[in-house]
Amino acid sequence: MEDRIRREFVLEGLGCANCAAKMEEEIKSLKGVETASLDFINKRLIIEINDKNILNGVIQETTEIIKKIEPEVVLNEEENKTKLEIATVREKKELVKFGLGILLFLIALVANLPSSVKVVMYSVSYLLVGGEIALRALKNLARGQIFDENFLMTLATVGAFAIGEYPEGVAVMIFYQIGELFQDLAVNRSRKSITALLKIRPDYANLKLQDGEKRVAPEEVKIGDLIIVKPGERIPLDGNVVEGVSLVDTSALTGESVPRRVGVGSQVLAGFINKNGLLTVEVTKIFAESTVAKILDLVQNASGRKAQTEKFITKFARYYTPAVVFTALLITFIPTLIIPGANFSQWLYRGLLFLVISCPCALVVSIPLGFFGGIGAASKQGILIKGSNYLEALNKAEIIAFDKTGTLTEGSFKVNHLEPAEGVTKEKLLEYTALAEAYSNHPIAESIINAYGKTISKEQITDYEEISGHGVKVKAGDKEILAGNMRLMEKEKVVCTPIDAAGTVVYTAVDKNYAGHLIIADRIKKDAGKAIRAVKQLGVKKTVMLTGDNETIARSVACALGLDEVYAELLPDEKVEKLERIRSLKSSQGKLVFVGDGINDAPVLALADIGVAMGGLGSDAAIEAADIVIMTDDPFDIATALKIARRTKKIIWQNIIFSLGIKAAVLVLGAFGWATMWEAVFADVGVSVIAVLNAMRILNTPPAV
Repeated sequence: MEDRIRREFVLEGLGCANCAAKMEEEIKSLKGVETASLDFINKRLIIEINDKNILNGVIQETTEIIKKIEPEVVLNEEENKTKLEIATVREKKELVKFGLGILLFLIALVANLPSSVKVVMYSVSYLLVGGEIALRALKNLARGQIFDENFLMTLATVGAFAIGEYPEGVAVMIFYQIGELFQDLAVNRSRKSITALLKIRPDYANLKLQDGEKRVAPEEVKIGDLIIVKPGERIPLDGNVVEGVSLVDTSALTGESVPRRVGVGSQVLAGFINKNGLLTVEVTKIFAESTVAKILDLVQNASGRKAQTEKFITKFARYYTPAVVFTALLITFIPTLIIPGANFSQWLYRGLLFLVISCPCALVVSIPLGFFGGIGAASKQGILIKGSNYLEALNKAEIIAFDKTGTLTEGSFKVNHLEPAEGVTKEKLLEYTALAEAYSNHPIAESIINAYGKTISKEQITDYEEISGHGVKVKAGDKEILAGNMRLMEKEKVVCTPIDAAGTVVYTAVDKNYAGHLIIADRIKKDAGKAIRAVKQLGVKKTVMLTGDNETIARSVACALGLDEVYAELLPDEKVEKLERIRSLKSSQGKLVFVGDGINDAPVLALADIGVAMGGLGSDAAIEAADIVIMTDDPFDIATALKIARRTKKIIWQNIIFSLGIKAAVLVLGAFGWATMWEAVFADVGVSVIAVLNAMRILNTPPAV
């Protein structure tokens, strides 16, 4: 079987959330389709198929499904600006028709005119206001689409005309249309709030040439090219500053409002805004591989991974609407057959109320919008959540396991103490250790090289070997140098005494003879203790630290932070084993979260129910491996993510209870004749608007405190 092929489409003109759910379900069932996700909020359809030979056939069938359910919707691979302009003109014409319809309705309602004239005016008003809905309902009926909002609303209002309730029939259609307009405005406003987060995409790059500069698309720039970034411009690609000094606004990517100072040698990322100086940047990644491109992809596709609540509501809507329609038929006909003297018009009216109420749009729109708002609120705080399923899962977090270095501590190490063996100077001990660590990119190795402070001639280093969980072995000239922990010394049969120190101890041996040790200290992050306290207040039952560092350091850090358990001196495979054991301690519904730096913790991130990468900014490994990426490198943002998840859940359940509660109440009142069409319209459209506006509140979730 060939690799999956992924295609993305924009559905222009999509306005019905319930219809979108039906489209997604039918497209999923097509032969060869592995996955299909239709995001109503962004009007984006993502399809993955398992065979490129059937691609055109799948697209054709997808188009037919969309046309069958919503004939006006156009499937495009890109947003077509011309079509959007035409659609805007068409919308203006519809508003003029709608205004005329309302004017005729009001004249017929208040003017003292003959009944026959009023009937004609109400009929014309109805055609102007709801003619398109009625026509769409007939077309959909011919295609077998019975249970959609167009058919239900048309049947209800035409029924009102049939029993002589002309003003009510027109008024219901007017208020339905007004409600739909408000709902569209609310959804569009929410969509704009979220897509504003995606405006970090740079529009152009100033490519530096020998004879000047040229403005080009970021996609045209290659690795090694030089680009010029002027004050006020957005940095278009990841790179290193080779000329200039400036302050850069990183808030679009990190949520951090304080500008960062950059100069020659500083790394800058696409999406940063240059505040004041002129910068020349050497490009280190093509645009498709840049941090901003990955972030854009994550945020745009996050709604493709649906939460269980979303899936349940979509399934619920498939059965709910037909059930209500069937109940409406029973209410209309059964009483007239079994109750002596029952008035058919009266019971038909009550049945029509059921039809008006039956559309499940309040739930089908507001719940995905709520999750999307939660993901958007997190993005504003510098927290990337890869899907609403992970946002929902955060609510069930019972145990959080933390890596130490780079997660709870800064990972910026400094050599605090050198203790050479007899016959070895401090300078020689530092030189030997720096030679051993010359090819390592580990923060401890970098601190040793920085402490050495001289240029290392790497040509003399041969046979470099990194021994996982132990250290390194190299050949430098005619000497074999070992640098690592006590396990390495024991493995290589080097005689030395273990050192108990509040820092990382690096033991060095030359030709199997002990040469001394270095003590390297790391600092606890400023908000780490506050973060541990905050996650416990938010309901996390246990906090654990897993580290490869020595027992003394690990227990010192764990005690300072108030962690419940600590496991130290773990090799990478032992970390996995320990996490599996911790996982067995949670409840069947609880979730295990692992928080690491995302670079060397990929196996543990994958094993946890939710993997969180700290300091993911600029780290491809972190963005790929984790389910959630904390771009600010601040452990307190884990508490903020939990807070957003809980607020999202709370608001979504408010919408579910409110929507179903109001509908149920009006259904009961309508069945007993205590409700009119006005209440029915509120129970449908009014509830939808309120639920959507309520869902939008999630976007304004403040950080945890």
